[in-house]
Amino acid sequence: MNTAIIIAGGSGQRLGQDIPKQFIHVYDKPILIYTLEGFERHPQVDAIGLVCIDGWHDVIKAYAKQFGITKLSWVISGGETAQESIRNGVFHLEGTCSDDDIVIIHDGIRPLVDESVLSDVIIKCQQYGNGVTALPYNEQIFVADDEKSTVKYIPREALRRVSTPQAYQYRMLDEAYRQAYEKGIGIYGSSYTNTMMVELGKRLYFANGSDKNIKITTKDDLELFKAYLKMDKAGWLK
Repeated sequence: MNTAIIIAGGSGQRLGQDIPKQFIHVYDKPILIYTLEGFERHPQVDAIGLVCIDGWHDVIKAYAKQFGITKLSWVISGGETAQESIRNGVFHLEGTCSDDDIVIIHDGIRPLVDESVLSDVIIKCQQYGNGVTALPYNEQIFVADDEKSTVKYIPREALRRVSTPQAYQYRMLDEAYRQAYEKGIGIYGSSYTNTMMVELGKRLYFANGSDKNIKITTKDDLELFKAYLKMDKAGWLK
């Protein structure tokens, strides 16, 4: 069984709107629904769970009914951080998932996840026990020596941009979150599942990514999302 956990617990303050950014409507549809539709359409996703900001549970259930998200199985509250929200979703599956079931973690504000990206992250997880969406880094990266100069760079061939979706076998994922919170490893600041796994000594395996898989954080991101929708409207937008 393949279950997706969609993380939609953020308040979206950086976007400067009156409602959380995942609920902003773009062409008469909430951003979060675009995200859920990508998982709804994928034939290898069996169920969807949503970790949501408090006060919006009934709203998202109503939207799911309105837009035909039939795979949505549960909605629970998030935590103070992204890691707490993911942990809540992972622990919610205890007693439901088998050890080798696949759990896919994805940001609710990445609404353009491609079917091929989802397929490959599942394939890599089946092969290796995990799979993380990754892309080459195409810019030069320099290490600041002080505030105004540098004498060192990192070869870009050694770098990958890792984002969501990420897929993990459930036993590995559940045990990792229990260990991380017991020992205080990989759960602070901007930590996410992938960085936590590496801090716990796990090897991660790259899956295919896409430049379209943007994370909507700023107004510029929102405008880019709109542009992608207009570009693809004839192909897949309902």
